[in-house]
Amino acid sequence: MKKILPFIGLVTIMIYSSISYANAADAAKGKKVYNKCRACHTLAAGKHRIGPSLNGVLGRKAGTAEKYRYSKAMVKAGVGGLVWDEKSLGEYLKKPRAFIKGTKMVFPGLKKPTDLANLIAFLKQAAK
Repeated sequence: MKKILPFIGLVTIMIYSSISYANAADAAKGKKVYNKCRACHTLAAGKHRIGPSLNGVLGRKAGTAEKYRYSKAMVKAGVGGLVWDEKSLGEYLKKPRAFIKGTKMVFPGLKKPTDLANLIAFLKQAAK
C-alpha cells in the first residue's frame, strides 16, 4: 500500500499536466472563431466598422479606440478602470450585455471556453 500511493500521486500529476496541455489555446483555431467577429470588427488599426477595430485591443482601456463612438456604458467602464486583458475580454465575450449593461454590442456571446481561449490567443497574435 505504501508503494502504491506515490505511484497514484505521480499518475494524477501526469493526467492533470496532459489535460492542461490539451486545453492550451490555439491561435489558428481562434482565427476561425474570429470569423464570427469579422462582420462588425476589423484588425486594421484605426479602421472601424459597426464595432471598433480590434487592433491592439488587449491592454487597451475599454471605450478608448480613437475615432469610434462607444456607448455611454462602455466609456463609463473604461473610466472606471476596465482594461481589456485575457480575463476581462473572456468574461465580456461570454455574454457582452451581462458584463457591460448598456453596451452597443448585440453579439450574444461565445459559449465554449475553448472558443474564447482560442479567439483571445488569435487576437494576441494578430491584433498588435
